[in-house]
Amino acid sequence: MLPSQPRYAFHPITERPDYRWPGDKTLAVYFVLGVEEYVFGEGMTEDLFPGASKPDYANTSWRDYGNRVGAFRIIERFGKENLPLSLLLNTEVYDHAPQLTEFARANGCEVIAHGLTNSDTLTGRDETSEAAYLKQVAEAVTAHEGSAPMGWSSPWLAHTDATADLLKEAGYSYVLDLGMDDQPVWLATRAGPLLCVPYGLELNDSTTIIGRQASATDFSGMIIDQFDEMLEASEAQPLVMPVVIHSFISGQPFRLRALRRAIDHMTRNSDRVWFTTPDRIARMMLDRPELAV
Repeated sequence: MLPSQPRYAFHPITERPDYRWPGDKTLAVYFVLGVEEYVFGEGMTEDLFPGASKPDYANTSWRDYGNRVGAFRIIERFGKENLPLSLLLNTEVYDHAPQLTEFARANGCEVIAHGLTNSDTLTGRDETSEAAYLKQVAEAVTAHEGSAPMGWSSPWLAHTDATADLLKEAGYSYVLDLGMDDQPVWLATRAGPLLCVPYGLELNDSTTIIGRQASATDFSGMIIDQFDEMLEASEAQPLVMPVVIHSFISGQPFRLRALRRAIDHMTRNSDRVWFTTPDRIARMMLDRPELAV
């Protein structure tokens, strides 16, 4: 047989335990908002237009719009719709945009650990360095939120061979990042199983709008089509639908308007939908571990 990744086994969707989400719902939908900080002039970046001259104030200002404006508007809109929202948070945001993290906290947003900055990557780190990094991020979240983060999502979705092991050993309960299933999956680690909550690799404004140059209307249509198809499929078994957005991408007014059209469609067809957060999904699986494969 071909070499294969070592963290999870093949387990077809047709052979799963039968259960329902809270309230007898069949489809769990969650939105996560990337709230990120970048090192000026160094490390990895998300650019609206690559190849800008240095120093790159134009792309920097585009990213900064997310923390100055976009994230506030997204959080506010979700609050008006009474929809839960989680943050993929770089902990440097606590220092660089403290009013934003206070605003998110006041609006009940779950914080998912997302590294120190989005100029970072786990790639190339040895175990000692990576373990210290994961611990530093957890300590920063704990200091500001009063409790340790349950979840982790890597900057740039980067993992080393040891990341899952080190996350489990550091006390994280679940990881996002992976898109192999429509239900939670247990990952094998040397310290015991670590939960993987499905992540939106494709239903993601970064990979879709910036990566594939799709329009805001395209992205909105993708969300609606994903929702309708998964809602129908969830008649047979419970499913998870993630949507990943970023403050400097979907926080742009014309994209936010398109996103709101998708949200309106979803909320008008929500009799079987559990609008939730990754931590609530994880808690249910941790309480009933036999439900995840």
